[in-house]
Amino acid sequence: MKRIISYSLPLLLLGGCTSEIPMVNLGIDDEYYIPRMSKLALESALTGAEYRWKVNGETVSTDRRYIFLAQHEGTYDLTFDIIDEQTPYHFDFTVTVLHEEVEYSPYISRVYEYHPAPGQFINEMPKYEAGDTYQDMLRKCEESISGTNDIMISLGAYGGYVTFGFDHTVINVAGEKDFRIWGNAFYELTNPDDKGGSAEPGIVMVSYDRNCNGLPDDEWYELAGSEYYKPETLHGYTITYRRPDPTQKPEEDETGFLDNVRYIPWSDSEGNSGYLAKNIFHAQSYYPLWTADDEITFRGTRLAPNGIDLSGTGRYYVLYAYDWGYVDNHPNDFADLNSFDISWAVDRDGKPVSLPGIDFVRVYTGLSQYCGWLGETSTEISGARDLHVDLPGVPLPEIPL
Repeated sequence: MKRIISYSLPLLLLGGCTSEIPMVNLGIDDEYYIPRMSKLALESALTGAEYRWKVNGETVSTDRRYIFLAQHEGTYDLTFDIIDEQTPYHFDFTVTVLHEEVEYSPYISRVYEYHPAPGQFINEMPKYEAGDTYQDMLRKCEESISGTNDIMISLGAYGGYVTFGFDHTVINVAGEKDFRIWGNAFYELTNPDDKGGSAEPGIVMVSYDRNCNGLPDDEWYELAGSEYYKPETLHGYTITYRRPDPTQKPEEDETGFLDNVRYIPWSDSEGNSGYLAKNIFHAQSYYPLWTADDEITFRGTRLAPNGIDLSGTGRYYVLYAYDWGYVDNHPNDFADLNSFDISWAVDRDGKPVSLPGIDFVRVYTGLSQYCGWLGETSTEISGARDLHVDLPGVPLPEIPL
């Protein structure tokens, strides 16, 4: 039998793959035709003691279920073996990988989740309007950072995150960076070599759509940046923010820049507690107004503080960049320092994992620190792209610093 797998654009936007394999005899056809960078889920209807899948003579899996994924067009020779003394089975078939009917975009195609922590740019980036629901804010995020759009969104204080994806699977290409994310970091002009200025590092998580349902509900893996294994980096950190008390009398500080230093209470898994202050520059609510929850909790890896008060009086903070592996950490001009390798992925125990590609990316603010009138450290992003997909005639977005 010959089976042609084709995709409409809506299914591509979900990053979907086919699992509609007819369970007749072995349950695998003689031929398949699929677009590049799309997944083909294969599973034997027969069982045995062991299994072996080969692509062009190389063993690629020993599981009963295997997902075929290829970056390049061409015909691939596949072999499936059931290794069993009673019911051994051998089957040869081909997968022809074609160019997609609708050209892939290298940019974000969909935003799946937006859950910011409180912060001075929340309800402003994107703009909350009275009556907006979570779905409205999700749509505004997608409109801001998808395609060639480059409108900044804020993730707020530690833990706030956004989850997005592309219209195809981003391939993990050996020895190469795989995708890039834009932020708004900059270096201080007086000492640019120190790489200090405004670095608000965001941690990157990735997920591979193993269950092929087009949703970010599979296991997540952290991309281990330069700080991951350092002793000052805290893993399994949890923080809870509480909605500010509307009856509370604002308490100013002596600098004149903070008009409520006891604004949003927080407590964390280390036994610490404190407040996110409100400053004179942003008068709107810092707590996401579309949520009905009076508490918001985030969990993840917390990076060591990177802000230093050079003035000694809380008036001049410099936030220093980490070496590599974080969003909004180096200026956008430094493409390599804002690009990410799927091969950096580690599991929850910090052990490296091998992923053929990823379908979903999550970025969250990695620092829990407050820097005087600068406010909380909050990661901002304005776009992302797959570095392995070109779109002829459309230049990369020039994102202002």
